[in-house]
Amino acid sequence: MVTIGLLVRVNARPGKERETENFLRDGLALIEDEPGTAAWFAVRINCATFGIFDAFEQDAARRANLAGKVATALMERSDELFTRPPTIERVDILAAKLPG
Repeated sequence: MVTIGLLVRVNARPGKERETENFLRDGLALIEDEPGTAAWFAVRINCATFGIFDAFEQDAARRANLAGKVATALMERSDELFTRPPTIERVDILAAKLPG
């Protein structure tokens, strides 16, 4: 059962919205290498604000995700794509419904 997660928010630089969207879509392929990530979503919140939500069963998996390929790519491209560094929040999942 997933009990913890990460909520990441990024604000695209003006003119970088499409590139940010594609960057996040491409993140799905990177996350496939993380077996501890039970659920992963890239979302658009509004025209320039995007996010990632991940869910985990164990804190070790969450820590691995924070050191993984998507997190590394976010930081590497942060100055290019985002108006400020990503906001990363550790969250507790109160209830969830996942396929399976």
